[in-house]
Amino acid sequence: MNLHQFRFVQEAARRNLNLTEAAKALHTSQPGVSKAIIELEEELGVEIFARHGKRLKRITEPGQHVLRSIELIMREVGNLKRIGEQFSAQDSGTLSIATTHTQARYVLPVSVAKLREAYPKVNVSLHQGSPDQVARMVMDEVAEIGIATESLADYQDLVTLPCYEWQHVLVMPSAHALAQKERISLEDLAAEPIITYHPSFTGRTRIDTAFANRKLQPRIALEAIDSDVIKTYVRLGLGVGIVAEMAVRDDGSNGDLAVRPLGQLFGQNIARVAFKRSAYLRNFVYQFAELLSPRLDRHLIAKAMTGHVNDYEL
Repeated sequence: MNLHQFRFVQEAARRNLNLTEAAKALHTSQPGVSKAIIELEEELGVEIFARHGKRLKRITEPGQHVLRSIELIMREVGNLKRIGEQFSAQDSGTLSIATTHTQARYVLPVSVAKLREAYPKVNVSLHQGSPDQVARMVMDEVAEIGIATESLADYQDLVTLPCYEWQHVLVMPSAHALAQKERISLEDLAAEPIITYHPSFTGRTRIDTAFANRKLQPRIALEAIDSDVIKTYVRLGLGVGIVAEMAVRDDGSNGDLAVRPLGQLFGQNIARVAFKRSAYLRNFVYQFAELLSPRLDRHLIAKAMTGHVNDYEL
C-alpha cells in the first residue's frame, strides 16, 4: 500500500464516489484511480466501496473504518511536511488564512502587517468566504487558520477558541430622524427599511432572533456580505444599516453617517479562530494568533490542539 492509493480513496469519497471528478482533482486518469483503489482493496482483503458494474455506489462498513484511518495517516503526512518546512526554514513560508470579508477588511490588516514585520520572509495568502466555507478550507488544509463569527464551533474536526467580542451598530445619514435618539429600540428599527448582512454572515442570526422573539417583522430592503456595500446604500438613502462595529471605526471623522450601538438589542458576538484538530502549527501561525488577541497565547493554543483544555469564555 502507498500514499497514492490513500489519496485516491480519500478523493473518491470527497467527490461523492465520482471517479472522473476525483481523477480531475488529482490530475491523473480515471482508470488509474480505479486500479489503485482495487489494488488497495485486494491488499487489505476488504471492499472499501460497493459497486454496481464499474460505478462506485456507496462506502462499505469496513470502508468507513479504512477512510478514518486514511484520514489520520494523511493528516500526519501533512504534519510531517510542515515540520520539515518549520525546521528547514524557520522564518519563511506561506501563512494561509481563511476568513470572511469583514474580518479581512477591518480586523486582520494590523495583525498581518505586524506579522510581516516580524517575519519578512513569510508570505500571507488570504482566502475569503462564508463562515461555512472558512471552516471547510481549514478542514481541507487550504488554510492553517480560520477567523469568523458564525459556524466555526459547529465542526468537530476543528479546534476553535474565542478571539474577541463585538456588537452590531446602526448606521444612518446624519440627518435621519433616528440620529436624534441616543437609544434605539427594536420597534424603531422595525419601522425602517433595513440594509444588513446576508443571513449566513457577521452575526445576522442574532438580528433575526431578536426580532422574532419580539414578534416583529423587520423590513429588509437589501442584504450584502460587504459592510462597505451596506454603508454605500445607506448613504444613497435606501434605508438604515446594521453593521459590525469594526466596520465604522474609521468613519468617525466622516460626518455623513451617524452611528448608534445596538448591543443592548442583539447582544455580543464572538469572533473565533479555528485550527484543524491535531494539525502541526508553525511558529509564525502561533505568532499570528497572538497578534489577533491578547487572550490567545501559544501555550493555550497548543493545549487546545492536543485536547487538554476546554473552550473558555471571554
